[in-house]
Formats: sequence, structure tokens, C-alpha cells
Amino acid sequence: MKKAIVTGGAGFAGYSLVKSLLSRGFRVVCPVRPGSSHNKRLEALSEDSNGTKGELILLSLDMKDIRILSHWLGKKHIDMSGCLFFHLAWSGERDNFDEQYANINITTDTVVTASRIGAVKIVITGSQAEYGLKAGGIRLQDGTISPVTEEALPEPVNAYGAAKTAAMYISRDLARHLDIGWNWVRIFSLYGECEHPHTMLSYLRSTLERGELPHLSSCEQYWDYLDVRDAANALMSVAENGKENEIYNLASGDYRPLREFTEIIRKRVRADAAIDYAEADPSSPSLSLRPSIEKLKRDTGWKPELPFS
Repeated sequence: MKKAIVTGGAGFAGYSLVKSLLSRGFRVVCPVRPGSSHNKRLEALSEDSNGTKGELILLSLDMKDIRILSHWLGKKHIDMSGCLFFHLAWSGERDNFDEQYANINITTDTVVTASRIGAVKIVITGSQAEYGLKAGGIRLQDGTISPVTEEALPEPVNAYGAAKTAAMYISRDLARHLDIGWNWVRIFSLYGECEHPHTMLSYLRSTLERGELPHLSSCEQYWDYLDVRDAANALMSVAENGKENEIYNLASGDYRPLREFTEIIRKRVRADAAIDYAEADPSSPSLSLRPSIEKLKRDTGWKPELPFS
């Protein structure tokens, strides 16, 4: 049986990844935060799996104690050597330096743990926040804007982006030292099952369904949305086919003005409704996303399958 370990498996992207792994016949071990209400998602999956395709094993374990995972597996006589290791767990407020700094240590502990278990590769999720304003693309000399590639130097503008960037550099060097495969996947903007109820898309959808008037920004910035199921498949493709020690952007590549996405939702949910768009403020431009995913498609053969509409 193929084997995988997933941290953050009860989270938004992690849940879809676990489902995808189980559907492919993997034994999946998920350390989960004690007491989290999101664990019910995985508990339901565990009850449904019954070993018919895959097998899901849950371990109540705070991420700060991730180093004991190898000991726990040995005690339970669960052999996970040769597994794929996916590290998606990350916590804390975006601008809380202490909370974000703790994630760096957890990431290094996770790489050490993956090595001790005998994982063949660890795939760690980063963020478009590592690029800072560069996530909106690189302005060329002729005035055109080129989508941001993985070769762009990170310039984060908050503690979250800075901690992700630091964890990327440290985990890459540590993985080389421990001789374990490593890939870093910078996620841009996902939507879909288990999406947080306070995202802009969730707010827009629920407000329209209630027959109320949604109030949004001007929505003139460029954005990129990827279905979380496509994201799960991409993470699998990176684990199986990604080139050693490479960084990959994860997005749809179909970036366009945000208002095009909001209008798709309006027409699908309540075509006769209106949206209150604020006036654009030239003095305070909104963050845009213009990612290039050519490297990911070229190296792994993955491509998005689910259109936003």
C-alpha cells in the first residue's frame, strides 16, 4: 500500500488532499490538533474508508510536539518508511510575529521527523504572501506586466509572508543535509469545499442567497482562483513528479479582474441582484495576483481541470 503523512489534514486544503490520497489507495497518517472542531471532517472520512481504497489513521498531536510522531508510529508498529510527507499545518495571526516565528521551528522539526520516519520526499506549502506586492506581477521596461515566476526574489510585507519565506530557505537546506527530497509549493488563492465562511467569495454567495445587497471593494485588481480539488491533485503531482529542491507556484493561471469572478457568482446565484462596488482609490491600490504556473505544468504534467464557472 502507498503511504503518506499529512499535517494540517483537517484544514481547507489539507482535507481535499487527504480525500484525494484515500481515493488513490494510500494509507494516510494525519496528526491533528487536539480539540479542533475541524477534526470531525477527518473522523467522518476515517469511518467511511474501511480500508476499501485507502486507510486513514488519526493521531491527536499538537504540532509543537511533531518530533514524537516517529516514536508513536514505532510504538503502534505502523511502518511509514518510503512515504510521501505533506506539511500543510500553519497557525497564528498574519501579523503576530511570535506566532508566525513559532511556525518556522515547527517546520524544521517536521523535516527532521520526516527524515527519521524514512519519508522519500517532503512537500511543504508556502504562500503568495512571500512575494509581497510582486504577487501582482513584474512590470517590464515597456510598461507591460509579466506574471510572477518562482525566480522572483521574495519581498514579504507581513510576519506571515516573512515566516513562510524563512521556513522555505531553512527547510530546503535542512532537507539537503538530511538527504530527503524537498519541494515548496506557493499557494495563491483557493476556493471550494470547507472554504472559510468569512472569505470574500463566501460572503458574496451567502449575502446574495439571503436577498441582501453585498458591499465590495472596486474589485478592479487582478486575481487568480483555483478549486481546492485541483490544488490537491497538484500537490500529489509535485510529490510524485516535482524536480528535487524546486519551488512551484500553485494557481490556475487564469488571472483576470476580480470583478469578472464576482459577476460570475452574481449571475449564478441571483442574476437579478446587484452588487455595491466601492469607488477605486488610486492612492491605495489593492493587491493583485498574476501568477505564472508554467514551471509546475512543465515539470509535473499537472494542469487545472475545474473552471471557476
